[in-house]
Amino acid sequence: MTTALSVPRRLLPLRERLRGQGIYILLVAIGTLSWTIIAIDGGSISLNSLLVRSIGLGIVAAGQTVAIIAGSIDLSVAYLITFTAMLAAAVSDGEPSRLPLAVAAVLGVGVLVGTVNGLVVSRLRLHGFVATLAMGLVLKGLIASHFAANAPARMPEAIVRTLGFGRIGPFPTSVVLLAGVVVVVYWLLSRTRLGAHTYAVGGGGDVARLSGIRADRVLIAAHVTAAVSASIAGIYLASRLGTPNVEIGTNGVYDLESIAVVVLGGTALMGGKGRVGATIAAVLVFAFVDSTFNQLQIDPFLKLVVRGVIIIVAVASYTVRSREEAQ
Repeated sequence: MTTALSVPRRLLPLRERLRGQGIYILLVAIGTLSWTIIAIDGGSISLNSLLVRSIGLGIVAAGQTVAIIAGSIDLSVAYLITFTAMLAAAVSDGEPSRLPLAVAAVLGVGVLVGTVNGLVVSRLRLHGFVATLAMGLVLKGLIASHFAANAPARMPEAIVRTLGFGRIGPFPTSVVLLAGVVVVVYWLLSRTRLGAHTYAVGGGGDVARLSGIRADRVLIAAHVTAAVSASIAGIYLASRLGTPNVEIGTNGVYDLESIAVVVLGGTALMGGKGRVGATIAAVLVFAFVDSTFNQLQIDPFLKLVVRGVIIIVAVASYTVRSREEAQ
């Protein structure tokens, strides 16, 4: 009878111990480099400012991580952010007493959009790329018809002061909001049956169905998570601006950037593999790059080039590692 021996982690080769930690190593490297360059230039990086810069993208990317792990994707988030931000301002119309109704309406829209996306993907068997792109166009039309021609409404001053610019102890309220969303998504993926089923469906939908997993429900839940996350980001960005505009989501390129940081964090585009913590680390990598370029007043278009190079190098390394593991 053969007994399997567990090798202590400290005795494993360094490469094995660092497996799966690439994004955190990249974060430390980029963060150190940025801090050094800015310090040499005579400036400094505020950790709170860096975190606040990451809030909107971080919230959206947390939900996008779930959709991609499930083997789908959500390209409607940018227009959903705009729609929900404008809706929150329009419903509340500067009145604190109407804020609960505005939040309920925004979250309801998020659930509705996510459910429709999930049903189209799971029941009609459309790829998430096509289904959510179409939903994005629907939302774009609704934004143009309901909000573009109207005078912009303002969020209540109370939520602007608290969520937009307030603090809870030493931390900005928005950072606490991001932490709450990330903790919920982490719990969902790692501590619930739905999370296990999400990985299973993303790893192989047909196999998951043969195993008795209700893949349709899993895909719907994944899209609802992504859409509700985008709706929460819409409320935050509306609170940050006070008076949101019809380009708040598209100007931030939250659809493509959320996918970029999810992939940079090591989540497989084909599904079945990923971690929300790694996604947030990738968001911080982008935040460091942004801070460096902004403080040094370098051409912002070059920043996009640097981001693209980082993504290509990271994805290439993940691909090589996956091939090695498969051999």
